[in-house]
This record gives sequence, structure tokens and C-alpha cells, in this order.
Amino acid sequence: MTNPNLSEILWSPDSDDTTKANASTFMKWVRQTRGVELSSWDELWEWSVGDLASFWGAVWDFYDVRADRRPDEIISDMSMPGTRWFGGAKLNYAQNILDRMPRNRPAIIEVAEEATPRPWSAEDLEGMVGALSAHLLELGVAPGDRVAAYLPNIPEAVVGLLATTAIGAVWSACGPEFGVTSVVDRFSQIEPKVLLAADGYRFGGRVHDRADTIAELRRRLPSVEATIVVRKLHADAPVPSGAVAFDEIVATARPPVFVSLPADHPLWILFSSGTTGLPKGIVQSHGGIVLEHYKVVGLCLDIGPDDTFFFVSSTSWMAWNLLIGGLLHGATIVVSSASPGQPESDGAFAVAAETGTTVLGLGSAYVTALAKSGSEPQQRFDFSGLKLIMPTGSPLPPIGWHWLDERFDARIDSICGGTDVCTIFFCGNPLTPVRLGEIAGRSLGVKAEAWDEAGRPQVGEVGEMMVTLPMPSMPLQLWGDENGARYRETYFDHHPGVWCQGDWITISADGGVVVTGRSDATLNRGGVRLGSSEIYAVVEQFEEVVDSLVVGTERKDGDYLLALFVVLSDGADLTDTLRGRLAAELKVQLSPRHVPDTIVAAPNIPRTLTGKKLEIPVKRILQGSAPADVASAGAVDDPGALDWFAQWNASQNEVA
Repeated sequence: MTNPNLSEILWSPDSDDTTKANASTFMKWVRQTRGVELSSWDELWEWSVGDLASFWGAVWDFYDVRADRRPDEIISDMSMPGTRWFGGAKLNYAQNILDRMPRNRPAIIEVAEEATPRPWSAEDLEGMVGALSAHLLELGVAPGDRVAAYLPNIPEAVVGLLATTAIGAVWSACGPEFGVTSVVDRFSQIEPKVLLAADGYRFGGRVHDRADTIAELRRRLPSVEATIVVRKLHADAPVPSGAVAFDEIVATARPPVFVSLPADHPLWILFSSGTTGLPKGIVQSHGGIVLEHYKVVGLCLDIGPDDTFFFVSSTSWMAWNLLIGGLLHGATIVVSSASPGQPESDGAFAVAAETGTTVLGLGSAYVTALAKSGSEPQQRFDFSGLKLIMPTGSPLPPIGWHWLDERFDARIDSICGGTDVCTIFFCGNPLTPVRLGEIAGRSLGVKAEAWDEAGRPQVGEVGEMMVTLPMPSMPLQLWGDENGARYRETYFDHHPGVWCQGDWITISADGGVVVTGRSDATLNRGGVRLGSSEIYAVVEQFEEVVDSLVVGTERKDGDYLLALFVVLSDGADLTDTLRGRLAAELKVQLSPRHVPDTIVAAPNIPRTLTGKKLEIPVKRILQGSAPADVASAGAVDDPGALDWFAQWNASQNEVA
């Protein structure tokens, strides 16, 4: 189904936007140094996927990647999986970050609840990174060893990442919003040698002490030989026996020393959400991430040395890793451990104003909630410097688009990325218009297509998202997957040699993209595929509806059940009248096929800890699976919500 609102343009570039854009500077440089004539974003994108080796080689040279040895070849071959990138190159991620951090303004602005923003200089960070990496070497940490972090979004986490990767060790992080079991499910797989943990943090107006959690993690992670405690709550408190205080380690600055590493040396391990079985450990490389983050942050998001980049995130989400990539471009980054709902519901916008943020990334669900509440942050704060707002995490419904457009003089660049590649597949750019409800285009170097069931790319129709050419930041491997079987099963099972992301997308004739939901949670009525986000966009416009989830499943009697679950606002009742209004609006706005068979009031909609609706696990529950079999309890924001769906399903079976 095509987007009915594509004709509504919310933002168009003027000559000033076009002239100053990093992508324009890059195209001019390519013409001068490569003899390739490029004059528009579409031409640049076509070249980026039409000649991968030339494009990525140009990115390397344009950004003058800090490396001890240039690559002998940019790409080994075009086959997936198994493509090797930047063969022969020797470099280090941390060295590139530290080399490009801003020197005439703060590198990091730290935001915490009940505290004034604190600037961190590049010099301070360098001295701390050098001191911590020297300490890790003294502990016997060697290239390839793992350092695990249980830290909120704080500057010490950035120092930990850079110190770990500077010496060739492998970083992995979980935010302290994760419970012990969730952390152990992840870290036990990778057997870290060192645990870096915070004693606690303030969030949502409450103090969250993590001393007991640290003790339990040390007990349940026998591979950990040393623990480093970051004292954020109790600056002078003694650390646990056998542990060392972070602040004492970095008290004396030392110059950082970098290990020169092959481009395909493991950099970090990110984890999937863990909605089915143990979370997958996704291993990415120094070379792949350095080049990808130079490209996507600089050329696509248009971030440079005059910017302050704030992404509302947790260390558990790839958005945090992408945020650190802002330092590659000389931008100041804002790291915040504060709740976006503090001190008021628009707290994230308050932080953006206070820190002079120019580029703001935040969750679509958060934007939608503010829109429904009638929040007016522009009446209280100055956003004159804000040039770009990036809603992500889930499709942004029209109410969110309108709310942003009507309140901020900034480009709205809805983006869609993936932990699997730690980058953005679809995003806008300062050279093309922004249309309501549509992501402006595909990221450079990303050959994504919408395939029909016969494996044919299509335009203007919903299809399976397939990436047909390799990307530098695709995983080296999944941790513990020695023969690559799980890797191939996860991404290449449907069509060998082609990456399947697991989303339904529509690519319009002008190159814009609409993401309509997870493909394995697809709604399929009579052979017609429906996107869940289309239904959410209509249903969640109703004042009576706070949240919703739609699931389609085949029943034992052969029928197909399309069930819509809604969480109601205070004082609202799911009357027949409201059901009728919902059904009528879905029929008018979408089609009769989009009208659910049943509409049910639910107490809560289960989500991952990064805010994604658990459509697939709920679908499996409605097919008869137990909640414990469809999702790890620690990966769900409210495990009891899954139990409710199981009880509802059982009651339906009894009636049947």
C-alpha cells in the first residue's frame, strides 16, 4: 500500500542548505579527484551502490582515515556472507575518535538528573583513556579479550569504550535498566575478563542503587577477573572488596597508546533484543564501523564540527554507539543518564535547549506521547539552533509528524537503522525534500530493495526488505557461532547471498521509504499483506487510545484472526461505540481488510527495553506458545503483559 500523504512536503532545501551540505562538498571533491560527475543526492546514491569499491575508497580518502596502513583492496568480493573489507589496512577505532574530537569546545556534555550539565574536554578524555587502557594492560587484558560494561549513558562509558578498543580488546555494554538475569544472559556468552560497572544512577526522579547488582554479577560471571566501579552515587564510598574505583585509576592522566589492528579485528559486541531465545552477540569490526560512521554521520546526517549531537539513548542501544560516532566529525556529543520525562514530560527537549543541541535523535513513541498530551516545549525553550530532529525506533504516526513540524523550525529526518549493522539503512539528507510519513531515502552505500514473494524488486508496493550488496558494518560473526550456521540462518535463509532484514518496506518512485512493520509479524488476510504500522497510525490518533498492538494469526479451525489490542486512556471505556469508530476509521483510512476481527482492551502493550512492540512474541502466544518460550523475561519491559495475553488466549479457546 502506498502512502497517501506523499504529496505533502514538510520541508524543502534552499540554496544555502544545498551549498553547505557535507554531501555537496563530498560530490565536489569526487568530481575533482575522481572525475565522477555527481550533482544530486540521487546521483550520489546510485554511484555509491553502483561502484562500492570506488565509493568506499572515496569515503576513506575524503575523511582521511587515521591508519598505519592503507587497504590493499577495498572489498574482496561481492558475495554475502563472507565479504572482506579493507584488506591489509591497519587502524584503530579509538585513535580515529580521539584524533577528531573537538578541541575548541567540549567534546562531551554530561547531563544527569539533579545536576547542571558538565562539559568534558578532549584533553580530559584523552588522559583518562590513556590511564584506563594502561590499567587494563596491567590486568593482563590482551587484544581479543572482552571488557563488559554495566553503565548508564555517562562519559565514563565513552572512556571505557575508547580505552578498551585502543588496546584491541572487545567492548560490550548493557545499561543498568537491565536486570541481573538479562545481563548474565548476554555477558556469560562472551566471558568478559573485566567488568566495568556503576554503583548506581538517578532516573525518573529516583535513585537506583546498583551495589547489590554488581555483587550478583560478579558472582554469576566467573570469567571476570577484575571489577572497576564508577562511583556516580557515592563519590567517597569504599568500593567492594577486590574491586578498584574508576576515578582513582584515571586520577593521573596518561597519553593513550593505540594498538594497530587489522580492519576486520573485532571492535564490539552488540546484542539483539532477545525476544526469541538468548540474545545474539553481534560482532562488528574496527574498519567497518569507522568507515560506516564517517559516512552515515557525516554525509547522510550532515553532522560536522559546528554541531552538538544529542541522541536520547541507553548504552544498550546501537543509537549510543552511533552517537559516539559524532566525535569522528568534531561534533560535541551530549550523553544523558536522565529520564526524557524529567523534570516534565518534555525533558528531552529541555536538555536539547539547555545544551544547544543542533541534531536531536529520539524515540517515535516519545514524540507521539508528547503530541497526544499537547506538550508545547517551544513556548518555554529556545530552539533557534536546532536544525535536525530524528525520530526512530518505530514508525512515526502522522500525529507525531505534524506535532514536530508545527513546533520546530527544523528538518524532520525520520530514520530506520539496525543493531545488526550499527548504522542507518534509511534516512533523509539536506538535499532532498521531507514528505509527511516518509523517510526521504536510502543511506549511501545501502542497496535495499522491497521484494515480492518471487524475489523481484518492486516500487510503490509493500515488499520484504532485502539488502542485495554488502555493507562494511555487517557482522563479522555472531558470537559463539563457530561455523556461521546461525549467522546464515538469521540473515540469509530466505534468499542465499541476500541479506534479509525482517521488515516490510515500500520504496516510492522518488526513492522515499515507508517502513510498515516486521515481516515475520506480517498481517496477511486472504493473501494480502498489511503493515502493522499503518494500523497504529490510525488507531493511535484517537484520544481514547494510549497504545496499541495488532496481531494476525492462523487459528486451529483454519480461520485467520486479526486482533487489535488497545490500552485506553484514563477514564475511557472500550464501548461498542468506540469499537465502531475505530473500525470505521480503519476502513476509510486504509481498507476493509484492515478492520480487525476483534478489538480488545489490554492493560499494557509489551515492548523490548528499547521500545519496540513485541508483535512476534504475542503472535506466538496466540498460536499456543507459553510466554517463557517466546521471550526472555529480562528483555521485556513488563513481563506480566505477556502473561495477560496468554490468559486472554486461553479464555478464547475455552469459549471456542
